[in-house]
Amino acid sequence: MSDPSRLPALVLTAGLATRLQPLSSVRAKAALPVAGTPLVVRILHWLRDAGVSRTVLNLHHRADTITRLVGDGSSLGVDARYSWEMEILGSAGGPARAIPLLAADRFLIVNGDTLADVDLRAMAAQHIDTNALVTMAVVDADPRYNAIVADDAGIVRGFSNRTSGTSGTPGTLGTFHFIGIQIVNASVFAGVSPDVKSETVHGIYPSVIAGRPGAIRIFRTQAEFFDIGSPRDYLDTALTIARREGKPLDRGRGCAIAADARLTNTVVWDRVSVGAGARLSECVAVVRVAVAPGAEFSRCSLVMRHNKMVATPF
Repeated sequence: MSDPSRLPALVLTAGLATRLQPLSSVRAKAALPVAGTPLVVRILHWLRDAGVSRTVLNLHHRADTITRLVGDGSSLGVDARYSWEMEILGSAGGPARAIPLLAADRFLIVNGDTLADVDLRAMAAQHIDTNALVTMAVVDADPRYNAIVADDAGIVRGFSNRTSGTSGTPGTLGTFHFIGIQIVNASVFAGVSPDVKSETVHGIYPSVIAGRPGAIRIFRTQAEFFDIGSPRDYLDTALTIARREGKPLDRGRGCAIAADARLTNTVVWDRVSVGAGARLSECVAVVRVAVAPGAEFSRCSLVMRHNKMVATPF
């Protein structure tokens, strides 16, 4: 059971991605292109390469932009099924809804906005060896995020706001940042309604800890972690990965960019037009954006609203 190929994976792609607006008004977060490859495709390829063949994706916001890329998964080397949510069910309600499709006592949960090359084999082995109900992949705490508090045995004692909240907790090793990859036992979601929104960290997990100390553990990793939470995060991730992979930044299909326009560290989606002499620096231009000749924008998301281009600073 420590072989990750025996674990199905639930990829969480249903979220509204409000922090990613206005980009997420056009595409689901997981459908955003990153150096020529959509985020969800990168995640599914990573799972495939780890031996995971069965996947379920939960869907709600802009579901069509996910299904169009993934289909049944066969072109990506996995089997993909979909768990539809008419209303957002959250980080606990979503898995509860998907459990019949996953059809397994244990499974992976992977955030749809996470890129991290975690060693799933080592993580699965630890999950089994420690008899955990939940094993959460973590890196050292980041003050920008809420934190997991764990002791020196890797047992999760609680959750805190940012990196505070560790004082008065005997024997803690410190605080950690959860990077959106976990292995869970399906029994954790027993009693969770598949029709009502509920959460894990800010919902059922504290009760799991109280009921069985040691049930939730951390898996410490040195894997590099990319969190595509905001337009700035998205552009930074796209720039970093494009450089590493030796690929150009995304230039979508059907674009018309004037020969003398200058685009610097700028991502362009489909059917974008950029007029003569325009200058874009560190921008993201989404579908059907029309940049006027001579216009100049820097560190902006560019979207069309009511047939007018709107620039939103990062």
